[in-house]
Amino acid sequence: HHYLPVFGEHAVTHLRLNIYPDGGIARLRVYGEVCPNFTGSGSDADIDLVAIENGGRALFCSDEHFGSMHNLNLPDLAINMGDGWETGRRRGPGNDWVVMALGHSGIVKTIQIDTTHFKGNYPDRAEVLAAKVDSMKNIKDESEHWSILLPSTKLEADRVHLYRDELKDMGPISHIRLNIYPDGGISRLRLFGSLMIDKDTE
Repeated sequence: HHYLPVFGEHAVTHLRLNIYPDGGIARLRVYGEVCPNFTGSGSDADIDLVAIENGGRALFCSDEHFGSMHNLNLPDLAINMGDGWETGRRRGPGNDWVVMALGHSGIVKTIQIDTTHFKGNYPDRAEVLAAKVDSMKNIKDESEHWSILLPSTKLEADRVHLYRDELKDMGPISHIRLNIYPDGGISRLRLFGSLMIDKDTE
């Protein structure tokens, strides 16, 4: 594998790969951050605020022994357990968690926690903390003390859980922390809500 640095930090929509003089390329991977265009979305339109296609990112987690945290906000349903986020079994106290950044600050109206494919290894409970973050400094440690958006709730195996009335009224947020108790697997996490768009930039 050849990992090559790039120059410039501006957003792009298309790439052209030139090879000299000829030959074969097995795969091309381009790593970076999604820069969604919310023009025309409107502040009242509900979208998945944490979806990767809308700029959402997984930042930190306690463990990803069996499945990557970056799977949580992928599009479509998970194809199997390996396509979700799964932690190893805990032998001591505590719980597992993941911190994620929304693609854009917004007001969350519905949370979807999907345990599809996880039957004997799903978490017993989950809760979601949230905050409007202005600085990334110490965000991992500070996330433990964020406000509760979704109180601790019982989960079931192999099921899509939807929460709306259970959510606390927090106003706009930019980051969330999903706590699972004590450990286990989550296929997908969706946060549906409306964007908080500056009227001067609409």
